[in-house]
Amino acid sequence: MFREMRRKKQMLSIDECIEILHKGTSGVLALLGDHDYPYAVPISYVYCNAKLYFHSAKSGHKIDAIKKSSKASFCVIDQDNIIPEEYTTYFRSVIAFGQIHVMENETEIKKAIEDLAKKYYPDDNETGRNAEIERGWNRLCMIELSIDHLSGKEAIELVKAKP
Repeated sequence: MFREMRRKKQMLSIDECIEILHKGTSGVLALLGDHDYPYAVPISYVYCNAKLYFHSAKSGHKIDAIKKSSKASFCVIDQDNIIPEEYTTYFRSVIAFGQIHVMENETEIKKAIEDLAKKYYPDDNETGRNAEIERGWNRLCMIELSIDHLSGKEAIELVKAKP
């Protein structure tokens, strides 16, 4: 169903892809938007248990696109070092493809928003985190992307530099 990578030497392992998803702080979520134009939006996320979670407003282009089609992709760029004298970049990135939906189960929503909060404010305590979550609860919308396919790629120069 998913294409094989042409340049297999540059393919990252699944463990390397997951490591990038854990350490990344933002990516680009791509959906099928209005009039079937691609809609790609930069967004913060958290990766847990082979799924990606995002928070959102309860309405807007992103939510409409999710309701229209459950297929999505999400890209995280880990490295993009421009090397002018070589006319290239030393890049490393990951793309996840999967099924996306707006979450409805309150217990699952609470867990996802807690994981997101811990990622972006790891030094906060449970009391502070819960107070912030409670303050925004009525406006909160959580989105889940279940990953069907995960792939990563890096510049050949980075492959050659590995021990």
